[in-house]
This record gives sequence, structure tokens and C-alpha cells, in this order.
Amino acid sequence: MDDAEVMIGPVNLAAKVDEALAVQAVAFGLDQDEVAVRRHIVLRHLMSPGARSYGATTPSGRLVGFVYGMPNDRTHWWSTVVEPYLRATGTADWLDGSFVITELHVHPAYQGRGLGRGLITTITDEADEQRSILSAIDTESPARGLYRALGYDDLARQVHFPSAARPYAVMGAPLPLPRRN
Repeated sequence: MDDAEVMIGPVNLAAKVDEALAVQAVAFGLDQDEVAVRRHIVLRHLMSPGARSYGATTPSGRLVGFVYGMPNDRTHWWSTVVEPYLRATGTADWLDGSFVITELHVHPAYQGRGLGRGLITTITDEADEQRSILSAIDTESPARGLYRALGYDDLARQVHFPSAARPYAVMGAPLPLPRRN
């Protein structure tokens, strides 16, 4: 399939939550129990003020990538977990006035085509906030390389989430993100 045929645009992620989680399961290596837990989390997140989502969709309507996020709220679980790590590095102020990229996943068969970049720049272009924050597994990976290319810097590393086996890095970037390297 021609890469140009995959379109990035707003998506009703609540209506496509199972399709999105199928992409995330393949891209992130989740089992069915983890998918079931995440389903409830995604649906709850999408009800947050300012939450929005975009998808990468084939001409046949198949979702092959998605991103969603929202303005950060220090009372949200994620913020309460990362705040001590950010405080320790002197970057806790990033929790204020930031748009959080909650999830960004592209099906492996469609990775390396610019869809991740397109999804994250599209969603952050609409943000009223002056900066963006996210967490990613704290290892060298194509995702971390993309985030760095977009101007994200490490704010804290070796962040441990209660249910995650691997440590994460919290990264932040000023907005708007660059469209190209």
C-alpha cells in the first residue's frame, strides 16, 4: 500500500477503543489481560476536559496508529507518580501548563513511515499549552529517537510506575513541535 494513502485525522477513539488497543497490543506487546485493564483507562481518560485523539487510518477504514492526550492535571494518577521524580530533577514545573501525550502507537507494519511524527505533531498543534510532556520506556528505541528529533528532552529517568516492569523516562518539549527534522 502507498504510504500516502494512510490519512491522519481526528478519530472517535471511544468508538474505536478495541481497534486502537489491538494496535497498541501488537506495538507494545500487551497480553489480553493488560488490554482489558487499559480499555477502562482509555475510556476514562477520554472523558477528561480537553482530551482529544487522532488516528492514522487506511482507505478501508482500518486504524493503524493513534494518539491521544489532554492538558495535564496534577491530580491525575500519572502526574502523582512522576511528580517526585520531576521534583528531584528540578523539573516539576513541567506538570503545569503542559499537554500530555497519553498514548501514541503505530502498528509495526506501518512504523518508519512518518505516521508517529504526523500523529504527535497534529495533536500538539491544537494544544493551547506552551509545552508537551510524555513518558516512554527508558531505553534507546525508535520512539525515543522520534521524541528527541521533535525536541523532547529527558526531564527524569528511571521512573517506576507501580504496574510496569520496566522503568520509564519522562520527556518534555516546547510547543509547537517541528514538522520536519
